[in-house]
Amino acid sequence: MTIDWSAFLLVFAAALIAAVVVVGFYALGLRLLARSGRVPVVAPASFTDAITVLSPKRLAKAEKAAAKAAAKNPLSEGQKRLSVIAAYACFVVCGLAVVAGILLIVLG
Repeated sequence: MTIDWSAFLLVFAAALIAAVVVVGFYALGLRLLARSGRVPVVAPASFTDAITVLSPKRLAKAEKAAAKAAAKNPLSEGQKRLSVIAAYACFVVCGLAVVAGILLIVLG
């Protein structure tokens, strides 16, 4: 039994590049959302062992800070709209990459 090292390195490189692309586009999408004034604030999540990620007080504080940052945004409405569209486009690229990977695995 022999190992085809060139195929192994090819799969490794493809997985590394795909991971960097997906994470990069997701980070860029979040950055563009924040730039447009739509800072994503996540509500507290309760887990089965009753651990809360954010207390209601901290959540209110985060929402207040996000609203304050949105009010100080120096961008025009057109620039904000363009940032939101670009952010959603980045999220679509991430989703398409994941779907393509799943299809590649399933359809082989």
